[in-house]
Amino acid sequence: MTQTVLVTGATGFVAGWSIAELLRRGYTVRATVRGQSNDARVRAAVARAVEPGDRLSLVKADLLDDDGWDAAVAGCDYVLHVASPLIATKDEPAVIRPAVDGVVRVLRAARDGGVQRVVFTSTCGSIYYGHPPQAEPFDESSWTNVQAGGMSAYVKSKALAERAAWDFIKAEGGALELTTVNPSGIFGPALSLDVSSSLTLIKRLLIGGLPACPDLWFGVVDVRDVVDLHLRAMTAPSAGGERFIATSGPAVSMLDIAATLRERLGDEAKNVPTRKLPDWVVRVIGRFNTNIGDLVPLLGQRRDATSAKAQRELGWTPRSWQDAVTATAESLLQLGVASR
Repeated sequence: MTQTVLVTGATGFVAGWSIAELLRRGYTVRATVRGQSNDARVRAAVARAVEPGDRLSLVKADLLDDDGWDAAVAGCDYVLHVASPLIATKDEPAVIRPAVDGVVRVLRAARDGGVQRVVFTSTCGSIYYGHPPQAEPFDESSWTNVQAGGMSAYVKSKALAERAAWDFIKAEGGALELTTVNPSGIFGPALSLDVSSSLTLIKRLLIGGLPACPDLWFGVVDVRDVVDLHLRAMTAPSAGGERFIATSGPAVSMLDIAATLRERLGDEAKNVPTRKLPDWVVRVIGRFNTNIGDLVPLLGQRRDATSAKAQRELGWTPRSWQDAVTATAESLLQLGVASR
């Protein structure tokens, strides 16, 4: 009998690839959207990877509203809770409330609907912020200290949302199982013109939108590998109640990424910068641009995380970061998002 999986936030980058891979592996997929007008948009994106056919259905449900969630989870064996607000803003409640309230809302509906396991897409941002620098990479035993500052509203929302998820399972989860996947920066092929923030970074490098590279460091993981880890965490008996970091290796700099694009894409990367942008320039721009302002506390900060647990316990093997960022750039060029 075909199993059914609910994927939340169907218009998102990770959600789109999750839907495609679930369909490819023979699952029936139900996915949530905030408005039915997104139906064609989702199907078109998924169709770039696999023909959605009649095993994909979309239902309306919002993270800030109870309506629709009972119907969304009805008859589902698993839930991939991928939806989360990703905006640059100084209004923390605008991001934190839907993230925290939303995950609890999804978990409650899943518990009441008899779902076996929810896999929640968290982030490395809920693991390694608010701590002094350390030589060893952070692992799943670490938790971000949200009181320490130096993080965006988005990072704080993800850390608080994951805490809320585990607290709910402990207090009210009943038979429902929870697993979290904690990715670093997610790159890889775009499925639509509506690109995520990490893909926008590659787009800006390609079109010459950055005169030089800010001194930023982050882990990289391919979206296809993130989805593969979600599905392994969904079905592995031992994965219930566990956290799994998804990253391809140590953090890399924007200069590293820029150099790889120039090396692999040749003339198509002719606008990619070759120099590092002085920190003071980023700080000045950040006073007037919230997107840039969110990056200021991260300048020069290198945080490494290890995916050894996912590789050891779930047999997960990620692509190299070079392949992930190259695939991102190639897809943007093919879609015409970044001019050739």
